Parts: sequence; structure tokens; C-alpha cells
Amino acid sequence: MNTKRIGALGAALLAMSTMAACANNASGATGAAGSVDANAPTVTIMVGGMSKQIYLPFMLAKQLGYYAKAGVNVNLVDEPAGGDATQNMLAGQVQGVGGFYDHNIALQAQGKSSEAVVSMLQIPGEVELCRSDLKGTIKSPADFKGQSLGITDTGSSTDFLTQYLSKKSGVDPTQETRRGVGAGQTFIAAMKQKTIACGMTTEPTVSKALSDGTAFILLDMRTAAGSKAALGGTYPATSLYMPTDWVNSNKATVQKLVNAYVSTLTWIQQHSGAEIADKMPADYYKGVGKAAYVAALDSEKGIFNATGLMPADGPQTCLAVLGEFNPKVKGKSIDLAKTFTNEFVQAATPLT
Repeated sequence: MNTKRIGALGAALLAMSTMAACANNASGATGAAGSVDANAPTVTIMVGGMSKQIYLPFMLAKQLGYYAKAGVNVNLVDEPAGGDATQNMLAGQVQGVGGFYDHNIALQAQGKSSEAVVSMLQIPGEVELCRSDLKGTIKSPADFKGQSLGITDTGSSTDFLTQYLSKKSGVDPTQETRRGVGAGQTFIAAMKQKTIACGMTTEPTVSKALSDGTAFILLDMRTAAGSKAALGGTYPATSLYMPTDWVNSNKATVQKLVNAYVSTLTWIQQHSGAEIADKMPADYYKGVGKAAYVAALDSEKGIFNATGLMPADGPQTCLAVLGEFNPKVKGKSIDLAKTFTNEFVQAATPLT
């Protein structure tokens, strides 16, 4: 794994610079972020690609002023790869990760304990795109053998899902090359330069790649039906997950965070894509254009979990997927009840 760990001072500086940049970008959009009491607890959360729509609740909560209303200082640090964010959490550089729930299963299989405290996406929102010149050549993951496939980075959930889709279609993951190409412009450049044949990504990258004919959709997991067809069931994705020891020692702070996120998820359901986009920093839709960003939001708003509760059948689907190809998980006895908790969501207080 290409792990990028940051030192304590580096983490603090990066967090402050990231938040300052985001605040500057967003000030004209809302002016409603508010300020938190200096004595309020401070939490640093590393998000696996903040400009991706699947991670939108983390910045939207700030833009709506919900962190301030909940009484918690939140430093958001952008890290393009979920696997690297997890490693920084394990190293104690950040307290939580905005990433896919499935990492908690993989961690338990390695003897580490973490848990999702709020579920934000009930389906992955991921799309497998392939280069337009390969249409008719690559018709399904069964054609991945010998191909170079784009993922966010090694150890990310896009890596997990790509390997599963390959194995499910009869292709040994060792017979393909998976390349970390990030998202946005780096993903699109990899396609245009033919560094990758196909790749897994999310909005707004999907809309950008489709708009200029760079790619076509091979598999679409932006709908419940598409996710079930590809993965066999409900696959909870974006969550806030944290080390179990930290959660147990800081329950009041975790509750404040969850109050902010549950309120954000409710707000998303009550507003249009245009209204959501108006709250976001302009940099988030600069590459694809605001109109395309809004259209993508309107079409996939159903991916967001309206309640924040873990879908009842979700953890088992994730375990089945990971157990299919991941030797660290396959055959292991996993206690799924310890990989998430609904305690804080059930006790959440709505913010207005």
C-alpha cells in the first residue's frame, strides 16, 4: 500500500490550510458556517476526496453551520484515497475518516477495532467507466483480464469493489493491473492518455467524462437496482468511522458530530440539487460546471441515507464482497455488530 502518513504538526497545518481554503471558497455561497466556542471539542476528520458528491455531507455540514450549532470544532482534511485516510486514523493523526464503511470490516480482520457512527450513503454511488474507443471490446468485467483499471488508490474501496467485480466475473484480480489515478482531472487524464482502459469513479467526474465522449458507462451503482445487480445487495458506502476506543472515550463529542450529520442528511432530502450546489464551494463544481453538477445531484440524490442508520442488510453484503477476494477477510470470523453502531443516530437531536 502506498501509505502517506502525516506527522502531528503536518496534520495540524494541513487541516488548518484545508479549512481556510474551503472557507474562502465558500464564503460567498453561504456566510452561514458560524463560529464555535473556543472551549468546544476539536475533531480532525480526513475525507477520502471531499469534492466527490458521495462525500458531500462533510463539507455541507460546515456550510450549513451545523458543526457550530452542534458545538464541535471540525477540521476537515482532504485525502484522495480512503486507504491512506484509514492509515492516518490508525496512526492517531486524525480522529475519524469520511470513507466507505467496508474499511471497518477489513480492519477487524486485521485485529483492529473501528466502527461507523453514522451511515451517509446507502449505495456506493460508484460508476465503472471505460474508454469510448473500447466500446464493443469491453462488455463486462469478464473482459478485464490483462487490462489496466483505474482506482482511487491501493487499499481504497474502489480497489475492493474492482477486485470483487473481476472475481465475480471469472477474472483473477492478479490478471489485471489496478492503478491509483484519483478522481477528477487526474482520472480523466488517465483515460485520455490511455493509461487505463476502465476505471471506477463518482460524480462529478462521471458527468465530465461522459459529456465530452471520453468514456461510456459499463456498470452504474448510482441506483439501488444497479448496486444490487453488481454487488448482490445493499452496500452502505460513505460513513464517518472512528477507532472504537476513541468513540467509547469521547461519546459526548461523537454525539455532537452525529447530530450535525443527521441534520445534514435531513436537509439534503428537503432541498433540490440547485439548492445544495448553492451551498457548496465553487471549486467543487468548477471542473464539470455548475449545471452538470446540479443535474448529477438531482439524478443521484437517492444515494444519500435519509436517516443515518446502518441499512439492516448492508454489513452482510459488504462482508460477502470482501470475503470473495480479500485473503485477509476470507474465512475470518467477523463480528459485524462491532463494525458499526446506531447508538448515536438513534439519540440524535435535530439542528435548525
